[in-house]
Amino acid sequence: MKQKYAGIVLFALIIASFLTGYGSYSSTSRMVSEDMDRALALTLEEQQSNVISQDTIRTFNNHLQIAELRGKATLVVDTRGQKFKAYAHCSEATIFGLSDQKPATILWALAGFWALFMWYRRKQEVVNEQLSMAPSCGSTFGGLTYSEEESRFYAADGNQVQLTPMQHQLMEMFFLSPSHSLTKTEICDALWPKKPDASETLYTLIRRLKPVVEQHSDLKIESDRSKSYRLITK
Repeated sequence: MKQKYAGIVLFALIIASFLTGYGSYSSTSRMVSEDMDRALALTLEEQQSNVISQDTIRTFNNHLQIAELRGKATLVVDTRGQKFKAYAHCSEATIFGLSDQKPATILWALAGFWALFMWYRRKQEVVNEQLSMAPSCGSTFGGLTYSEEESRFYAADGNQVQLTPMQHQLMEMFFLSPSHSLTKTEICDALWPKKPDASETLYTLIRRLKPVVEQHSDLKIESDRSKSYRLITK
């Protein structure tokens, strides 16, 4: 499914979730208002007065058909104008709690799952795009690809592995070696031909290269008593 169509589905789910929840809230609000108005009218008719007292509240609660409203509905007196008027009021939270939000919740959950699906699909598309941009020719070993044409190393996800010049040269030697192994002398003669003893420099280079190789591939560098080094799979 194309990304724009997936977005349309997500938008439709969000709208449906909102309208379903709001519709349930609105219908419940009307039902609550009708019940409170009816109970208040019966109460005032019985007591023949607009005065609110403890008996008024007790009678009002008895006339409520929605049991959940008893003790939560509020009676207020409007002093505006020349006459006292009594009204019944209920909080939005109470109305929301009385409304059936299960269908809306299901739709919101579906919208959330669809959004995750879209994110996953987009992530896969990005990975595929990166893989398609990776070199088609080159040698691959342990999830690491060396492009001789570009003289670059690529991880399995298609991203280029960032190496220092020395690290790159050593990895190139490992990949060009049929056995993926090199002796200490071969490495030192190639990287530091004018240095009498490059043992410590080689040790530092290997130590810093190991985590980079292991992070971007299924390879690791194995040492044979520091006399030779080999690139092997984990």
